[in-house]
Order: sequence, then C-alpha cells, then structure tokens
Amino acid sequence: MTVKLAAIQMCSGTDPERNAETMARLVREAAAKGAIYVQTPEMTGALQRDRAALAAILRDQDSDIIARSAASLAAELGIHVHVGSTAIARGDGKIANRGFLFDPRGRLACTYDKIHMFDVDLENGESWRESSAYTPGKEARVIDLDFARLGFAICYDVRFPALFRAEAVAGAEILTVPAAFTRQTGEAHWHILLRARAIENGAFVIAAAQGGKHEDGRETYGHSLIIDPWGRILAEGPEAGEAVLVAEVDIAASAAARARIPNLRNARDFNLETLPALAKGGLTA
Repeated sequence: MTVKLAAIQMCSGTDPERNAETMARLVREAAAKGAIYVQTPEMTGALQRDRAALAAILRDQDSDIIARSAASLAAELGIHVHVGSTAIARGDGKIANRGFLFDPRGRLACTYDKIHMFDVDLENGESWRESSAYTPGKEARVIDLDFARLGFAICYDVRFPALFRAEAVAGAEILTVPAAFTRQTGEAHWHILLRARAIENGAFVIAAAQGGKHEDGRETYGHSLIIDPWGRILAEGPEAGEAVLVAEVDIAASAAARARIPNLRNARDFNLETLPALAKGGLTA
C-alpha cells in the first residue's frame, strides 16, 4: 500500500499558543501535499527550561492547546495527526512528556509517555536531568492504522534498541521518533541511530525534529528524517528552522526488507557467561 507520510520540523518557542499556530500552518501544508499522516516534534507545545515558567503554562491533556488543536486539525483535514510530544500535567501533580495520535475524525487514538529520561552530562558542560521534571512512562505501544501498524518512541528512547525491537516483533512497520536532539549529540549520533533502528527492524522510521536556537537558550539539531526499511533516507529537513517533509512510501517494503534479512525471525535466546581472568600460566587441561 502506497501512502504519503509527513514530518514537520519546528523551532518551538516558549509560548504554546504561538507554537500551536505554527503547528497548524505546517500540518495544513503537509496535508495539502497529500500526506495522510503528519508527525510533529518532541515538545511541540513549548521548549522551556525554566521550571516556574513551565509550571505556569502546563495544562492537563483535555485542556492542552496543542492536543486540542491537533484533534481539530485531524478532523478538519481527514488525516492522522501525531503530536510527537508536549508537556502535560498529570493527575498526580507530576509532568508527562506525552505524545498524542489523533485519527481522521479527530478522536484520540493513542497516547505515549516517553520512557527513557535524558539524564546526561555532555563534554561541553551541557547538563540535562529530564527525570527531575518529568515522570517516565512505563508502556511501549503499537497501534493499527488503516494503512500500517505504528510504534511509538520519543527522542532519547532511540538509544534503547530493545524498545524498537519489541515493537517490530509486535508487527510495527513504522517506528516513530519525534525529537528535540541537542546539537552536540545530533552531530555525533542522530543519523546513525535512526538508520540503525530502521535497518535492524526492517521498518520505516519517521523522526520529526526541533531545529535551531530556541527562546529558552538551547540549540537543537534539526535534520528531521524519513527513512525506509533498508536504511535509505527518503526525506531530510534542514539544520535549523521550519520544514515540511513528505515521502511517498510503499508499506510493503517493510515485509520485503524483513524477508531479505529475516533477523527478527532468526533471533535466538542465549545465556551470557562472565569468565574469570586467565591465570598467568594460561589455560590448563
């Protein structure tokens, strides 16, 4: 089945209303180009490092402006709209980094809370502790759409291949990785990681990214990508700024790639043995 899929690249600021307007404009542009599924980046609603300022704009998912706008766009345009993620106030007073998928009637089809928290110290002194603000998710999810089975991930999740393997084994033909990758880590690993996830799972990978210098002071890598199951880049965004990527894909290419390299089927269980160091005399009979 051949369909058009899209990823939109943004440079979200600190104002959710302004970001919602940008999202709506870019989603409409993708739909006008024939896309039936459109993905937005991680933290579409706002990139805000200041904790107090973030708390001031937080809403629950029923009143969040990004979720509500995406639902309206999906119904208006008759397409699937996948909000890569936005910050959502949970009922327990904590925060979720949550993605939303709305169907062509504007109904909420699925949510996904980012599982792996970006807690790192980088070489340039850049330090992040995502777990200090967000509660990690516990559920990996796949969903059947009318054109393919789709699996969910967000940004730092891409470094944990077991998540993608589980989704591929469950039949996901499209793996999604909306992101706000830092420039430093993106330059080193973005393309390699995403192409690897596509190749090792025989799946399309769609990764809508944030790109550019943001109002809260951070800089993200951009280069939104749509990759086929053989690891070929079908569409790529710029280093910074807005972009609408649309690729026409044949979903059957996933099954074809898995038939050519049947590693999902050939995987075997194994035991790991840790051996002691050899004595100075080496092995003895």
